[in-house]
Amino acid sequence: MPSTLPRILIVDDSRMVRATIVKLIRGRFEVREEGDGEAGWQTLMLDPSIQVLLSDLSMPKLDGYGLLQRVRESTIARIREMPVIMISGDEDESARNRAKECGATDFITKGIGTAELLARLDALIKLSQARGELDAMAKQVMVDPESGLSTAEYLKQQGRQALALAQRHGSQISVIVVEIDRFDDLVAKFGHPVGDQLIKQFRAVLSKRVRLEDTVSQTGPAQFTVVCPGIGLEDAGAFANRLDQTIRNATISYRGERVEVGLKFGLANSKDDEWQTMTHLLQLAEGRAVQEEEMAAEPIEPEAATEASLPRLGVEDAMALLHSGDAEGVKPHLAAIAAQLMPLLKLIDAELKLGMNPDNAEAKLKRLV
Repeated sequence: MPSTLPRILIVDDSRMVRATIVKLIRGRFEVREEGDGEAGWQTLMLDPSIQVLLSDLSMPKLDGYGLLQRVRESTIARIREMPVIMISGDEDESARNRAKECGATDFITKGIGTAELLARLDALIKLSQARGELDAMAKQVMVDPESGLSTAEYLKQQGRQALALAQRHGSQISVIVVEIDRFDDLVAKFGHPVGDQLIKQFRAVLSKRVRLEDTVSQTGPAQFTVVCPGIGLEDAGAFANRLDQTIRNATISYRGERVEVGLKFGLANSKDDEWQTMTHLLQLAEGRAVQEEEMAAEPIEPEAATEASLPRLGVEDAMALLHSGDAEGVKPHLAAIAAQLMPLLKLIDAELKLGMNPDNAEAKLKRLV
């Protein structure tokens, strides 16, 4: 049976030191040993079960500081975030400070007692396990278990961050909404199993064609949304065209009959469309995908849009626009926002006795919306 004990890696060029530490923790931890930093690094790369690293400072090939630097700069999260205890033969304060500056989690001397060493290792193992559980929970929140893509909420969160960054640095983001055209008709003709397989294949095609910095989510039964930081409408349109051509050229058949699959696209861009919030961009792109049979190549000019055609502005988005100094962007939505707030205003007036007369305001508001 595989061991259930937590696994520790001890890296020290002294066999005696390694043997001493092993004796202290035997029975509580499973141990792997290496005699230099380079060998220790290779072991960390190859063995994902290691939870804590104990490393000497002075070693051949790669010393403890160099090993610690590689750990903290690793692109592999389990290595980069691993607890690291640095070991020294003396109480040299400069060595302790340097180890801490390099990212050491803890620092011990070679004469440490059994009880103290076990207590520190137990604490770090619990820390490592808790971090792993939190990462697993975060991944579940970020990734939809059915589609394997980002959840819609995570897509919005990433989009808000990308939009804020773009506004700060004078950049832009694009949103692409893709829908499988006449999907309900395809399901009615060929059946749900064919529809499910078509969605599965399209997820795979889309996932392979987006960039690492893009975020993709399935936002409807046959609808997908991509948030693309740093690209304009022209590049977004080129991506949509390539994706459309790929799907049209794909050979999809059912019982000898070719299944013709088309796509509809809706594009929005923070710069061309002059929208200040992620909610605007998502709704604008979705609206264009629904309304147009073919990809909307040109953005709707904000000054030409009517209130009826505007995406609904939420209270949170309205406050964001006001804080950014864009009161003009809020004014076309004031009646709709007031309608959203009316129940809250009534409660505030009733509880705080402010005399706002919200019933009279509501009557007037109904004539506006």
